[in-house]
Amino acid sequence: MADREKIERAVTLLLEGMGEDPSREGLAETPSRIARMYEEIFAGIGKTPESYLGKTFSAEGSGMVLEKGIVFYSTCEHHLLPFYGKAHVAYLPDGKVVGLSKLARAVEVYARRPQLQERLTAQIADALMEYLQPKGAMVMVEAEHMCMAMRGIKKPGAQTVTVVSRGVFAEEKELREEFFQMVGR
Repeated sequence: MADREKIERAVTLLLEGMGEDPSREGLAETPSRIARMYEEIFAGIGKTPESYLGKTFSAEGSGMVLEKGIVFYSTCEHHLLPFYGKAHVAYLPDGKVVGLSKLARAVEVYARRPQLQERLTAQIADALMEYLQPKGAMVMVEAEHMCMAMRGIKKPGAQTVTVVSRGVFAEEKELREEFFQMVGR
């Protein structure tokens, strides 16, 4: 749970450090707004997707399950600026499946914390392997990073793509190709 008072004090110091007057009309309530916002956008800190991926259903003989285009918003841990995009999450069940919305909830658990895209991609795949125990899992994340768009190199629109394969997806090229075809890549 976030410590609102600490965040408010930190935002006040940040505003003062930037040369702003934190008591002026437009900024007077900003520290409180930022503290409430951080509770929401960092709600994944300290959580695992176990409550979402822990309840499964029997499904013998089912093929690849793919939930594509899961929109997410995260925060770059290096600059505390947003990065956002879409996650494509697949697994090959080994007798059990999970509700489709639970895949999106698993993405959210990991996206709602200071994050690296590479780690986010791996955490999602590893969670599928741990909680669903499928034959394999594959995750692709496509995102735009505001730390690249509005500062530094200043290249808006650049997409970073990360891919992780586990189990049979890592072993079988045909399964990876099927995943990419289904995702539209």
